[in-house]
This record gives sequence, C-alpha cells and structure tokens, in this order.
Amino acid sequence: MANHKSALKRHRQSLVRNERNTMVRTRIKNVVKAVRSAVEANDTDLAASTLRKATAVLDKAATKKVIHARTAARRISRLHAAVNKMA
Repeated sequence: MANHKSALKRHRQSLVRNERNTMVRTRIKNVVKAVRSAVEANDTDLAASTLRKATAVLDKAATKKVIHARTAARRISRLHAAVNKMA
C-alpha cells in the first residue's frame, strides 16, 4: 500500500474510477443482450428501440474512454447488421 499523501489519493481515485467503469461495462453488456434477445424473438419494434438505447450507451462509453472508440463502433455496426437482417 502507498504511504505518500498523493499516492493514497491516487489509490482512492483509482478505486472510484474502477467502480464507475465496471458499472458502465455492465450496462453495455445488458443493453447488447437486450438487443440480441429482441432479434432472437423477431420483435422488430423492441429491437429498434433497444438498438437506439444500446447505440447511445456504447457511444457514451467510448466518449468517456471506458471502451475504445473502434470497439464501440464495431459493436454498434454488428448490432445494426443483426437488426437490419430481421427486416
């Protein structure tokens, strides 16, 4: 464990950021799962609405640097492809 005042503060900050990032990653998993389950159920309306929500969550996570921007773009692209394949 750190002993310097600044190192202790950095450790506290890292714990807070880690918890926040974990929540964002969990949210990403849940919205992607919702889109996938709507596609599996062939529910076009639900898939479209959850896709909009998933796109917003992924873009925000990329903006906050929780996930890489290209990772977010790739996931959004794959979800769009899955939803478009339904129609």
